[in-house]
Amino acid sequence: MKTIIKLFLCSMLLFPTTFELYAQTSKNKDWTNLLDSNLSQWDTYLSYKHKNNYNGQVPVDSEGKAIEPIGYNKNEAGVFTVIQENNVPVLRVSGEYYGCVFSKNSYKNYRLKLKVKWGTKKWEPRTDKLLDAGVLYHSQGPAGADYWKAWMLSQEFQFMEGHFGDYWNIANAAIDIKAFASEGVMSSIADENQSFLPFGTNTERTGYCTRKDNYESPMGSWTEVELVCFEGKSLHIVNGHVVMVLENSRFWDGTKFNPLIEGKIQLQSEASEVYYKEVMIKPINEIPNEFKKYF
Repeated sequence: MKTIIKLFLCSMLLFPTTFELYAQTSKNKDWTNLLDSNLSQWDTYLSYKHKNNYNGQVPVDSEGKAIEPIGYNKNEAGVFTVIQENNVPVLRVSGEYYGCVFSKNSYKNYRLKLKVKWGTKKWEPRTDKLLDAGVLYHSQGPAGADYWKAWMLSQEFQFMEGHFGDYWNIANAAIDIKAFASEGVMSSIADENQSFLPFGTNTERTGYCTRKDNYESPMGSWTEVELVCFEGKSLHIVNGHVVMVLENSRFWDGTKFNPLIEGKIQLQSEASEVYYKEVMIKPINEIPNEFKKYF
């Protein structure tokens, strides 16, 4: 019997990769991988190379005529490419043009997890600013509905140097966040022990809130993020830490608020080089037990 046990332990030492792969497969058995080498589950949209003096208007040429955006599924300058890292597909986004990859399918009530790592390139108007990107969820309608003419109506889980987990409303979205109220020029800061405050279009606050704490991995390392969405509630999670609690996701149609609780997923291209991998999604029928305390 001892001999059999020794042989088993030796086999584990000799072939750890097999056991690691088995453990990883078991861990992810309920998850669907959204990222492959052909981006088969995604479409793309590109708008413009924005300049430092951008003012929120459609860019114009030297004669004052509006410039058309690049548009859907036109991968100008190879903004979106898939490379391999240890036989795992990795999406590289150069950031040269504003835009996104967006899921072909719409999703409601799910957990989404992915890993993010910064590159080194930056483009106008971010050459002297922090690297910036994000995942946009509950995305609906046409691309180009936002200030930068690049994205769909949606809610943003921001990825930015030192700001993983911040919230931005995209287009005319709004949401309530557990946060400290802002004062003067200060931003509101998320905290799960505070009351829910409204943010975004047609509320008394801007469409921005700062995450609770900084849990981003060191530069050059992967940061694991998770987004939990259920019936208008959501959680922004960075390297296992809940940094923002949100609920009552909605959008303003010019007359009234409407629920914004499902839609496509966008991964941003925002004048910064960024890498995405292990983009996994899993349906849920309730807020997972470990997160119920936040609501």
